[in-house]
Amino acid sequence: MPELLWEGKYDESGRKSAPLRVALPFQTIETVNESVQERQHSLDFFAADGSSEWRNRLIWGDKKYVLPALIADFAGTVDLVYIDPPFFTGDNFSFSIAVDGEDFTREPSLIEQKAYRDTWGGGIDGYLGWFQSTLLHLRELLTETGSIYVHLDWHVGHFAKLVLDEVFGAENFRNEIVWHYYNKMQGNINRFASNHDIIFWYSKTGKYKFERIREERETPKRQQKRAWDQATGTLKQARDEEGNLVYYTETERTIDDVWRLPYLMPADRTQNLGYPTQKPESLLERILQASTEEGDLVLDCFLGSGTTAAVAEKLGRRWIAADLGRFAIHTSRKRLLAVPGVRPFIVQNLGKYERQLWQEAEFGESATTRTAAYRTFILDLYHATPVAGFSWLHGLKQGRMVHVGTVDAPVTNGDVKQIVAEFRKVVGTGKDAPKEQSVDILGWDFAFELNEIARQDAEKAGIDLRLVRIPREVLDKRAVEQGDVRFFELAALSVGIKKSGRRVTLSIDDFVIPLDDVPADVQKVVTHWSQWIDYWAVDWDNKEDTFHNEWQAYRTRKSRDLTLSTPHEYAEPGEYTVVVKVIDILGNDTTKLMSVKVGGRGT
Repeated sequence: MPELLWEGKYDESGRKSAPLRVALPFQTIETVNESVQERQHSLDFFAADGSSEWRNRLIWGDKKYVLPALIADFAGTVDLVYIDPPFFTGDNFSFSIAVDGEDFTREPSLIEQKAYRDTWGGGIDGYLGWFQSTLLHLRELLTETGSIYVHLDWHVGHFAKLVLDEVFGAENFRNEIVWHYYNKMQGNINRFASNHDIIFWYSKTGKYKFERIREERETPKRQQKRAWDQATGTLKQARDEEGNLVYYTETERTIDDVWRLPYLMPADRTQNLGYPTQKPESLLERILQASTEEGDLVLDCFLGSGTTAAVAEKLGRRWIAADLGRFAIHTSRKRLLAVPGVRPFIVQNLGKYERQLWQEAEFGESATTRTAAYRTFILDLYHATPVAGFSWLHGLKQGRMVHVGTVDAPVTNGDVKQIVAEFRKVVGTGKDAPKEQSVDILGWDFAFELNEIARQDAEKAGIDLRLVRIPREVLDKRAVEQGDVRFFELAALSVGIKKSGRRVTLSIDDFVIPLDDVPADVQKVVTHWSQWIDYWAVDWDNKEDTFHNEWQAYRTRKSRDLTLSTPHEYAEPGEYTVVVKVIDILGNDTTKLMSVKVGGRGT
């Protein structure tokens, strides 16, 4: 059989290059839509036998690491994979954000561009190597009766078909499905308009699930009925009880491999969420109905706007959905919450484990050398100068001292106290000592309560404190080499609390977002701080395990209104830890932790 070759397919010894197989553990960062009773049941269940009942998963991370991590727990358990990977088009997959009814373009971050634009350094060779590695992982995840549907178009479909034949076997090719989107208008082009995509369906083995689907047949106008029926061969006859000849037309037909389904139009605010590559739910409904049963497990690792997860949820399938983009995860979370009766699901990432792997690969195995090299690397990207002789202060930038957080732990209030204490001892005492009462704390993650408490403690000490998030782009060599890594200060969130007995009312009183990352045209439209907020949620009784989304409010394309307060009544008096999470219109999240003490009724 002929073989498609590309640079990097074989190593120097002539062996096929194997995909990355490091199994990193997932971290659950949020549990969504879980009631108090379900939450307690999960805790009891976990305590009883070390496991918990099934939760659908929304995973934020690079599939290069996500898929090997899934294999550890889910090899041979996925019934259906649907992927809609980049088509090697060169398109810039920006998407829109809405402010007061106006849409603005939000450009993807560099790390998102690497995945969603065709920025594979090796051109088509790099694309094919990446595509094959992805398929090898996905095949391992499928059950023996499982199927994979790969959604592409004319740009790379002919190459992808050969890679699919190699990974899954040509004998397991089932269909080349043509999705004809008849309602997409094309401009004045000097060729036939391209109004279809292709979907390759492969099964893992010769034994697979398939349910034939029927649809209503389109009927012609009454005056053309007989001519149409005769021309298409659908005219059938039978005799009635008196023996008279009766003509009739079939009103249903079995769906074939050409699917005539409408394209999502910009004006469709019921489904269209502003993603250029978003697919209609009717397309995924057809795939899931054909190749899965209720309760089956569906996987999509190019989630985008969340169509696969939303359809799987509506059809009673279990699902795992992943994407590299923070905004994609946020959009999918909101979309899932809009599904009536949505089951609880969790949001996960690989967090510190991915960063630990990166740090070791980049800076060596020696812990001391690795830590020093890592700090120097981050300081250089932040345009700060390294300083020596301190434990908690690592650099100096324009008169401000700089602390670099570790890759494997969030910056805590205890860390800030140590930083402030050391700062006060050394200010003005040496050539590398700070000359201003100011510190920048760089971190990958920050403890829930840090933003407000740390700032207050620093203000009491007379120190101007800035909390700055280290962007995930630093893990990407391409972004680093191009100088496209940018650091952004955390937003400031103010929350009000009113109590009456066991009833508590929370309100968002202010939200200040640093404007460095906000396009100028968006800044001009925002006239009130609340317009920065796209979504907020509350965990009324946080147990220091993960954020449990027990109530939420968010904007949609249909409704831009957002309530800024919410009541809650506790079943029992006592002291509770409340966490509020706000996600801004750019997809960045800010959290605030508070302690609330409630008494009996009317006290």
